[in-house]
Amino acid sequence: FYWDSYFIMLGLAADEKWDLIEGMVKNCAHMIRKFGFIPTANRTYFLSRSQPPTFALMVKLLASHKGRGRTYVEYLPYMLMEYHFWTKHKRSLSKVPHKAFSRVVEMPDGRIMNRYYDNKTTPRPESLHEDTETLSGIERDPQQLFLDLRAGAESGWDFSSRWFEDPHDIRTVHTTDFVPVDLNSLLYQLEVTIAEAYRLVLQPLLARRFHKLAEQRQESIRKYCWHKSEKFFVDYNARTKKVSSRLTLAAAFPLFAKVATPKQAMDVANRLEKDFLSTGGLVTTLHVTGQQWDAPNGWAPLQWIAIEGLRNYGYYELANTIKQRWLETNETVFKESGKFVEKYDVTSGKKGGGGGEYPLQDGFGWTNGVYAALVNEDEPRASSY
Repeated sequence: FYWDSYFIMLGLAADEKWDLIEGMVKNCAHMIRKFGFIPTANRTYFLSRSQPPTFALMVKLLASHKGRGRTYVEYLPYMLMEYHFWTKHKRSLSKVPHKAFSRVVEMPDGRIMNRYYDNKTTPRPESLHEDTETLSGIERDPQQLFLDLRAGAESGWDFSSRWFEDPHDIRTVHTTDFVPVDLNSLLYQLEVTIAEAYRLVLQPLLARRFHKLAEQRQESIRKYCWHKSEKFFVDYNARTKKVSSRLTLAAAFPLFAKVATPKQAMDVANRLEKDFLSTGGLVTTLHVTGQQWDAPNGWAPLQWIAIEGLRNYGYYELANTIKQRWLETNETVFKESGKFVEKYDVTSGKKGGGGGEYPLQDGFGWTNGVYAALVNEDEPRASSY
């Protein structure tokens, strides 16, 4: 799976497995070259959607070992192709009344942001039974329902009350209405990395262009994805032109990407400590719904994003508290079962997570990777973004 791979690479880096990391980056570049993007996973039935775009983070990680000049130049064409995948179809926005087409959304001020999407409007082949069941007994356009389910799968958060009108009813999923705060933070990082790559190849005009695009996206995230009364980053509903009422751990991505202002970062840190920090780490959302990307579950990639994001703004004590609680949860379950697992019940800190469309998975790559990376570090590190 696409975004899983980055968090697996973090563990491989901790173990000095740079040949494996480089092989994984080359595999991703091959898929971009072959398909124009990185699919959810390298299976034919995933060729209509991607996942949270972490390719630039992979390149940056590999560059920390091989050197930025050589690595950024080698993978610049592929970063550009991924960027084109997410941002193409801007010209089609003028043809649609709701100002959203494919993965691009025109904001009220005319600037462009992005959303999760899918190129098909049929049930997911890997979840045919579940998607058909979701449609039964409701009056809703089947194509729109299936599109919103597929877009939720592209988000990686399949599924969560984050995407539902009714937090307890998957049939109210409306993923494509949202401009997600995590996606746009990752695309900001992609723009920054492309700008840096152009600087390294002595293309100042193109470097300036992507730096400007990154600045505009940063301003848009601060403007549209900040919930003023909750003092927290959220998704923006482009249909209603209002911020979402769902508070989720996606709020950590603007800190991870260094998009947040210092005041915003302080408010997010306070809220994470007050409402999300539990016995075994950070809960994913504040709703218990039976969906796997909701409470009481905690997920390794989101712990990493939050820990790194908090460190970027100097909140080392909170970051290290999250780290220690998460590692203890991993170790407690391992001592009991002999396994690392895909997700954990962080409210107990003593067992694997549950919910969702399939059984809890054993020995999971991104859990292993984040554990290895956290155990290996000597001291808090700050991102260069």
